[in-house]
Amino acid sequence: MDISWSHAVIRVRDIDAVVKFYCDVLEFEIADRGYLGPGDTGPEIAFLSGSSSDHHQIAFASIRGPEEATSLEHLAFRVGSIAEVKAMIERVSADERVGDGLPLTHGNALSVYFKDPEGNGIEIFCDTPWHVKQPQAQGWDPSMSDEEVLTDLESRFRDAPEFSPMADYRAKRAIDFGESG
Repeated sequence: MDISWSHAVIRVRDIDAVVKFYCDVLEFEIADRGYLGPGDTGPEIAFLSGSSSDHHQIAFASIRGPEEATSLEHLAFRVGSIAEVKAMIERVSADERVGDGLPLTHGNALSVYFKDPEGNGIEIFCDTPWHVKQPQAQGWDPSMSDEEVLTDLESRFRDAPEFSPMADYRAKRAIDFGESG
C-alpha cells in the first residue's frame, strides 16, 4: 500500500484570526468554509490550500475548548484506490489497539477514520472522480463493490453544491493560483 501525506485538521479557538494569519503570512487561499452541523449550525470549519492539486492542505475547525491541551483533530493520508481504503478498514478492525474504523465519504473522497493508541485522529482516504463543496460527511458501505460505491456516491452527491468532475475543479484552481499548464 502506497500511503502519502495529505493534510492536517487543527482545532482552534479563533478561526477568523487563524485563517487570516495563514492567508496573509503563508499565502494560502480559502477553498471552502462552512458549518459542521446541518444547515448553518454547529462549529465552523475552513479549508485552506496553497496548491491547485489539493482541495485543502490544512483545515481549521472552531472546536477547541478552553482547557484542551492539543489542537490536533486528525492527520490525513492519501492512498490510490478504494481497495486500499477497504484494506485499511479490515486492518484497523483487526487491530485490538484501534478497534473499528468509521467509513465516511465527503463526496470528493472515500475515507476511514480511526484513532492511534494515544487518541490522535487518523484519516486514510482515496479521491473520488468528483469535487463537492465542503464540508460534507456521510457514511458509505465498504462491503459494496468499488463500482457500486462510486455509483452510489454519484447518485447521492450529484445535486450537491459545486458537484463537478475533479479535473474541472483542479483546472479552475490552477487558474486561480496563476499556475501555467
